[in-house]
Amino acid sequence: MNLINRYINSSFSILQWFVFLLANAIALPIIIGGIFQLSTAEISTLMQRTFLVVGVSSCLQAWLGHRYPIADGPAGSWVSIFVILGQVAMHQGQRAIAVLQLLEGGMIVAGLLLFVLGMTGLVHRILRIFTPLVTGTFLLILALQLSGVFMKGMIGVQGDGSQPDYITATIALFVFAFITFLSIQGKGWLKSYAVLLGIICGWILYAVFRGLSPLPATRVIVQLPEIFAWGAPRFDLGIILTSILFTFLLIANTIAAISAVQQVAPRSEEYEKKTLNRSVWIGGISHLISSMFSTIGVVPLPASAGFIRLTGQKKVNSFLIASLILAGISLFPSIVNFIALIPGPIANAALLATFVQIIGISFQTMLREELDQRRLTILGIGLLFGMGIMFLPESAFSGIPASLQYVVSNGLLVGTMIVILLEQLWKD
Repeated sequence: MNLINRYINSSFSILQWFVFLLANAIALPIIIGGIFQLSTAEISTLMQRTFLVVGVSSCLQAWLGHRYPIADGPAGSWVSIFVILGQVAMHQGQRAIAVLQLLEGGMIVAGLLLFVLGMTGLVHRILRIFTPLVTGTFLLILALQLSGVFMKGMIGVQGDGSQPDYITATIALFVFAFITFLSIQGKGWLKSYAVLLGIICGWILYAVFRGLSPLPATRVIVQLPEIFAWGAPRFDLGIILTSILFTFLLIANTIAAISAVQQVAPRSEEYEKKTLNRSVWIGGISHLISSMFSTIGVVPLPASAGFIRLTGQKKVNSFLIASLILAGISLFPSIVNFIALIPGPIANAALLATFVQIIGISFQTMLREELDQRRLTILGIGLLFGMGIMFLPESAFSGIPASLQYVVSNGLLVGTMIVILLEQLWKD
């Protein structure tokens, strides 16, 4: 009987990690598809390639990298670059495909830099700049920035001119509240599988009130994802400069993800050197794979800590199996098409529920050091500028050279960089 119970618990653990990986992989490709006006077929193949890259990268990190159950997923920070580049391209009359090729080039630059920093151990030369205040600020701005993306997805707003779908929004808010309630008040397996139960309930409600799209017919049983589906990578000064600066943000992301998960799944103190080195150079490989398969760059997701805290799922073996399953199903178009039927608003609501925990973890990270007047001032300046930039209209940056637009219009990048600079220049 105990053996059966362990088998059932293990199966549900794998299933829940699979659903979490899936939820993180679904939403952002749909958003990018809308920004660059990709066809339904192009979005479907983008999702297929994303499943493969997320599965492979997550497995590599848990096996050879940081060795924690931390889901890799399309980076919200990269999405901001995609959005900004897409908006700049539309204003300048560029073709969407040309911009996507630039993004492929940017991910190659960032990937090579990450690989070198990780393999040589040079990442530890710059590690001192990533103080608890920097890491906590990054987590906080990232959570606040993505909350807007998730909220739009929850209420069914697909573009600036579209109207909210109030029935869909009600269902999504119920899913968010349901997952949050189970994570706090749930006992035993109800708490452990809060995210999975929330998505299942939300999917059923969505099917009842909104119906589901018919499953697209496909005659192909197995299909290998296309390499450089957007064309050959392109490079220019702007994307190279942005990618070099962005590499620091990717390192901050990796440190934040590992630090956040260590708070909910503590392990030995080995993290300081080997764990970070491995995770950074594996992250470089993941970015090269992301470019090769024309997807959004994937990174370790700090939201994994929120998921672990919600569900108590800490086993690396279950996580590895779930990652391999996700990579495997990417080869079967019929399965990808079925999974794509999970309503975007439901996936967004589930992701937003995990970010409740990330807000708390960001404050816990900052409070590792006393928040004296100096640190509070630095935090305030970083948040004001980082968040303020997110509310500026696109026209505010139109007079700036394109090579700088990518940088100064990114609130997450600007806010984090301000905190880094002030921490280093303003000493006690």
